[in-house]
Amino acid sequence: MMKALTKTVIATAITAATMSTAYAADPITVYGKLNVTAQSNDYYEDGKNVSNTTIQSNASRFGVKGAFELSDSLEAFYTVEYQVDTGNASSDNFTARNQFVGLKGNFGAVSVGRNDTMLKKSQGKVDLFNDLEGDLKSLFAGENRMAQTATYVTPSFSGFQAGVTYVADADSKQQEENGFSTAVMYGDAGLKKSPIYASIAYDSKVKGYDVARATVQGKIAGFKLGGMYQQEEKLNSNVKNKGYLLSAAYSIDAVTLKAQFQDMENKGDSWSVGADYKLGKPTKLFAFYTHNTPESGDDKDKYFGLGLEHKF
Repeated sequence: MMKALTKTVIATAITAATMSTAYAADPITVYGKLNVTAQSNDYYEDGKNVSNTTIQSNASRFGVKGAFELSDSLEAFYTVEYQVDTGNASSDNFTARNQFVGLKGNFGAVSVGRNDTMLKKSQGKVDLFNDLEGDLKSLFAGENRMAQTATYVTPSFSGFQAGVTYVADADSKQQEENGFSTAVMYGDAGLKKSPIYASIAYDSKVKGYDVARATVQGKIAGFKLGGMYQQEEKLNSNVKNKGYLLSAAYSIDAVTLKAQFQDMENKGDSWSVGADYKLGKPTKLFAFYTHNTPESGDDKDKYFGLGLEHKF
């Protein structure tokens, strides 16, 4: 079933990308990235120390997206994206990522389907080790992509934008409760159109948690500095945690040096250092070291990786 679906997606993308100009009114964009690392891993699993080496994929993906102008004031858009795990022993190595359809106009944008929540989107690019072992999701709740969502995002007003995601109670991860994820954002998350990006966000009953999050990132004297503060509460329990993340990056020609520290109450802390070497606009070599320590202070996890990423 998955093989047939994968072949269908790829065939559709290739056909659309090579269609004649007579059908170019509904263009499609094929995109994706391959991020693969050779890693030395030393971690604890089920109370036992595990040491191994891996050649692994880090959220590599393949997708198609497009938009169609329905009128002067209304546009339809869509995304169908899959994650591909190059290191999976099975050849059926595709899993679903964002897959949605929507309408966009002067009113903003509405989309329905499988999608990241607004709280997850609100982090911008503050997590410099996203998709690697130092990803903030290892300690922070709220990094959710939910299957049954409806999202509304306002137009931008003087750099400000807001959005809300509704998660249906029929979603298997919702414990039969409706959830809402909201965010207000300012600036450009890529820091290309503005020198600062900031957001506040809140999850209510999303995947078993209430979460409040504030994020800021900006450029100062050649440095890219970021921070996040979060309060999270697990539903139907007395477990409440507070945590923060700090990140910094500095570029010297084609090299970007990176460092990040995060701590979450009752869970532990994690620090990472690394460097990216840009070979070209879509391609980079990178290296990282991540050290995770649980709240107990025992069973520390250590990861060292060398990788190659190419976007297309």
